[in-house]
Amino acid sequence: MKYFKFLLLGFLFGVILTKAEVLSWYRIYEMFRFESFHMYGIIGSAVVLGIIFIQIIKRIRLKSIDGNEIIVEEKEKGWKRYIIGGIIFGLGWALVGACPGPIFILIGAGFYPFLVVLAGALLGTFCYGLLKDKLPH
Repeated sequence: MKYFKFLLLGFLFGVILTKAEVLSWYRIYEMFRFESFHMYGIIGSAVVLGIIFIQIIKRIRLKSIDGNEIIVEEKEKGWKRYIIGGIIFGLGWALVGACPGPIFILIGAGFYPFLVVLAGALLGTFCYGLLKDKLPH
């Protein structure tokens, strides 16, 4: 029962993404063709909110659900990992027509071909786990 609030939050997040048309293949297509600001506005808002929440976590020393302090580690300087990761992420997003975040929402909305996408995402995560020591971080 202690995880119910997180389930509820995830459900609310799914409803918001659906109503904001973030799941719409057409909206993603518009974004990649630079025809609409809709998705850029949503992504930009998420980046700004992420920065704000990370600063709040750091300043008030927020604790996790288990009572442990959340530690936000500083990453080493470098650009290779961002270029390589961005290319892989962008290609996957463009080929599939969806960002990894809403995969579960799309499956829940009845788009069952996204089960294949979920399997690919899990396989990619598994491969990353095997190769992470050889990749630039």
